[in-house]
Amino acid sequence: MAYDLLIRNGTVVDGTGAPARRCDVAIRDGRIAALGGDLGEAAEVIDAAGRVVAPGFVDIHTHYDAQICWDPDVAPSSWHGVTTVVMGNCGVGIAPCRAQAREVATQDLVNVESIPYDVLRAGIAWEWETFPQYMDAAARRGSAINLGFFAPLTPLRHFVMGEASMERAASPEETREIAALLGEALEAGAFGFSTSILKQHMGYGGRPLACQRASREELAAYARRLGAAGKGIVEIALCQKPSVISDDEYRMLEFLLDESGRPVSWLSVFVRDDLPEAHVETLRKTAPLARRGAVPQISAVPFTREISLRSPFTFASYPSWHRVFNKDKDEQARIYADRGFRDAFRAELGGPAVFNGDWRRITLASVADPLLKRLEGRTVAEIAAERGCDGVDAFLDVALEDDLGAEFQFAAYNFNDARMPELLTDMDTVIALSDGGAHVDLMCDAAYPSHLLGKWVRDKGALSLELAVHRLTAQPADLVGLKDRGRLAPGHWADVVIFDPATVGPGRREKLSDLPAGGKRIVVHSTGIERTIVNGCTVFAHGRLTGERPGRVLRS
Repeated sequence: MAYDLLIRNGTVVDGTGAPARRCDVAIRDGRIAALGGDLGEAAEVIDAAGRVVAPGFVDIHTHYDAQICWDPDVAPSSWHGVTTVVMGNCGVGIAPCRAQAREVATQDLVNVESIPYDVLRAGIAWEWETFPQYMDAAARRGSAINLGFFAPLTPLRHFVMGEASMERAASPEETREIAALLGEALEAGAFGFSTSILKQHMGYGGRPLACQRASREELAAYARRLGAAGKGIVEIALCQKPSVISDDEYRMLEFLLDESGRPVSWLSVFVRDDLPEAHVETLRKTAPLARRGAVPQISAVPFTREISLRSPFTFASYPSWHRVFNKDKDEQARIYADRGFRDAFRAELGGPAVFNGDWRRITLASVADPLLKRLEGRTVAEIAAERGCDGVDAFLDVALEDDLGAEFQFAAYNFNDARMPELLTDMDTVIALSDGGAHVDLMCDAAYPSHLLGKWVRDKGALSLELAVHRLTAQPADLVGLKDRGRLAPGHWADVVIFDPATVGPGRREKLSDLPAGGKRIVVHSTGIERTIVNGCTVFAHGRLTGERPGRVLRS
């Protein structure tokens, strides 16, 4: 019998870590039918000579929860060989959600994931109330790639408790109701639940996310629900000080492992120039928990952000900035000019936050005011020295002088190339943290598979091709419990990426205005990704999307 698709003459890297081998891949009815030579005929034949044929990449840390309402192509992840994304991370999402709570869920995404409010108001379809209905709505719309979901704890708690969920722990009866909603989500196919304890994750009205008010008794009930189901993982945004795990945070991981008996995926670990041994010490400290299934998420790319003072997410961990959230431009400008605000911000710098007060790490990227153009490309520290003031005043004054239109670039973590291989080759970690769909006008890390294969495999030789592909495919798939994906093997779903190892990498960086309501986002294109194939159907080929929608809503 002829196959639907035959990929000939490629170098197959199957995702298991086994050595690459030259063979053909045959696909029938959306699945891998055979691997080998002389496989026969097919309706379509692709000559992959000189190319690598690998499983499609699996991205387990995204926030495409809203974007899938308006973008069935799930770009730019689909441009980079990603065939499966998992969303609903960090305890925040848009399901379940009653009609009267839509504003709360929207503002949670604005504040935590820095997605513009107008984009969400115009783009979210709101075709659901319950979590199973949300998954069914995604399935009806169709998608270029496969969609997986965590059930985020914030909307689960709000569905039962209303605004009280942002103020207090749940009662025993409320806890039972929330656990029942989680059970309903698991039965519908959620891959576990997510939560956050990070101070910078503020929700509606600048108040803590509802998931942060959950008591230990609550978390135990939800973790046990996973154990009773015998499936799913806990995803938790954990480290108040990036790359440094406190004793209390360690005990939280231990507690979740004990109560659930399921894996726990936690974030995050980076290479920090200001604390160069932090990642080593944290991985050493948590190694006993890693052996029990507590897997830290790492990023494979330099961690940079664009900063606009209209979107104050970068400084959310500082209490002084809480009053800036969800305000119009005039009110924000008034706060930024206030001496009391500035003094409070100064006093808070250097705490356990993403930014530690080193103004050499923040550069003025662009301004509209012609009088300020000469400052573009200079660090805030350099501007402060020229003006004879400190970094706080220089940063805020330039933004105000440009009518809050100034854009800065913040170089945060993962810039030490000599230390990055220590993270990238540590098999106690999982490569994730693309944050696809979030922080859309501040950053784009969805290109991390192309970056890993280009810089760290080809250019630096820090990982073998086989190990890198394993890290991008089977390892994350196994962690979240994806079945029949992440490997090229007979019977598995035919999620495949074909790439040129000589040219694969991130392409040009571009700012588009293609979101609902004309919203802007940063995207990174790919080079060398020649085909992204999902369930046997090509969705991206030679730099263009095909318009096909073979993706599935994956159910645990």
